[in-house]
Amino acid sequence: MCQIDLNKYLDFNKDWATEMRALQGDYFDSLKEGQAPKALLVGCSDSRVSPSKVLGLELGELFIHRNIANVVSHTDLNFLSVMQYAVENLGINDIIVYGHYGCGGIKAAYDNQTNGLIDNWLANIKDVIRHHKQELEMIADETEKLNKLVELNVLEQIENIKQSSIYKQAIARGVQLKLHAWVFDFSTGLVHDLKRKYNIKPAMIGG
Repeated sequence: MCQIDLNKYLDFNKDWATEMRALQGDYFDSLKEGQAPKALLVGCSDSRVSPSKVLGLELGELFIHRNIANVVSHTDLNFLSVMQYAVENLGINDIIVYGHYGCGGIKAAYDNQTNGLIDNWLANIKDVIRHHKQELEMIADETEKLNKLVELNVLEQIENIKQSSIYKQAIARGVQLKLHAWVFDFSTGLVHDLKRKYNIKPAMIGG
């Protein structure tokens, strides 16, 4: 395995900071005042998935939580804390579940091999496989089957958000939360909106 000179990241940072100050003198002054992100994004930890790079975001635009296979677990206090802060403190109304084709977590769950500690996390995805077993078995091509599972997993996590106490309490207070199901395609660089792809009505997905 080749060694990476991490100093190159620090060198880039210095150049970037200098450039930003030259272009917009008060750029960092505005950042230190606080954040007002437009949406919460729940994405995968995969190193190839960079929402900021892919979506062209500036600092402060997205509140981001990432884990293996963009899972929303009702026992994950990390995610639940992030969601609660996003909705109740930052006033965020849009929540994006951001999956990607070629997801290693999805494939590991589907292959159903023993992987150690991560098996406990992958059990969340295995539940999705079980719920959609008949639909998945009808797809002969392995890649298409895994791509479908990626999509089903994103839609399932949307449902998990809707079952959380944070979501239900927000709706009860009259907060108009909008949930979005997106999938990033490495082969094209495009992000697919599953609501558009499958003509899913907003009411069925939470806004």
